[in-house]
Amino acid sequence: MLCAHFVWAQDTTLSILFLGDIMGHDGQIKAAFNEKDSTYDYTINYASVKEICELSDITIANLEVTLAGKPYKGYPAFSSPDEVVFASIDAGIDCFITANNHSCDRGKHGILRTLNVLDSLEIVHTGTFRNLDERHTKYPLKIEQNGISIALLNYTYGTNGIAVPSPTIVNLINKDSIKADLNKAKAMNVDKIIVCLHWGIEYQRQPNQSQIDLYDFCKENGADIIIGGHPHVIQKMEWEEDKLVAYSLGNFISNQRKQYTDGGAMLRIELEKINGIVQIKDAGYYLTWVYKPWVENKQVFKVLAVSKYENMPDFFESEEPKIKMDIFKTDARNLLNSENKNIKEYKYNPETQCWE
Repeated sequence: MLCAHFVWAQDTTLSILFLGDIMGHDGQIKAAFNEKDSTYDYTINYASVKEICELSDITIANLEVTLAGKPYKGYPAFSSPDEVVFASIDAGIDCFITANNHSCDRGKHGILRTLNVLDSLEIVHTGTFRNLDERHTKYPLKIEQNGISIALLNYTYGTNGIAVPSPTIVNLINKDSIKADLNKAKAMNVDKIIVCLHWGIEYQRQPNQSQIDLYDFCKENGADIIIGGHPHVIQKMEWEEDKLVAYSLGNFISNQRKQYTDGGAMLRIELEKINGIVQIKDAGYYLTWVYKPWVENKQVFKVLAVSKYENMPDFFESEEPKIKMDIFKTDARNLLNSENKNIKEYKYNPETQCWE
């Protein structure tokens, strides 16, 4: 049972929440704009799931936009207002992975300014770097909390055909590099090694053989947990023999609306240290769906925890969005209930106001 007032034993457990892709389409930029003072505010996006983020010690998200400054633009060359990160931090996001196919959308300036903004806000990140020296110094990213340490690695299959501008670095999927980085992570004597991979085929609900082979490769070379993104749809999750893979968590927030793409999953993993040995104690997910109601004459974006709102029809402004959420919910549960291994859905209990 997970409640907002629950207190974990600080010296024995560490809970990590992984979010899917944070996108920044034109509709999202427009919705965040305040015409009265020409500012941007994304706070409403995450208000409904902030309580879930606060249940975990560390929340990690894939930032699939650049913070390159104006002109702000969505697909295909993303640059979002810095306020998207302000709201993410306010919602409880602690760490961003930044290596994805949109890392080079705005060239060297986009990579550098994104890193500068994240550093100015003192939020940890990994996957892209100013130069090779910075990568040598800061990679793999080591995070220590509650007496448990993890190494975080991040790679992408590519950058949409855009060459990575020198001297910046975007971690690309290359088995030789990954193996060397995993060896470096093992030498850091961390308790768990986590690899976040931007991989797979867009909109395909099953992992392809390349994903399966790369998971096996990472696992054989020391990775404990592999978290995937890029397909923009949910793919299966498996936990066996203290190794865990989530092939794709789908979209955390975006303006994609076709079937399967309008939601995602937040994956929560609890690590436990007993007699100096850290193992995965529990793993579960929360289904999320992006709701677009009209507020003060414009559409806004809200990430909803499905199990909390699925039995609240009066919450929705009309029957249509409730029906669309139910379609997403049914599709996701049919897939995950049949294909997941040992990873359950956390559901909201309105009587206890807790997640069970």
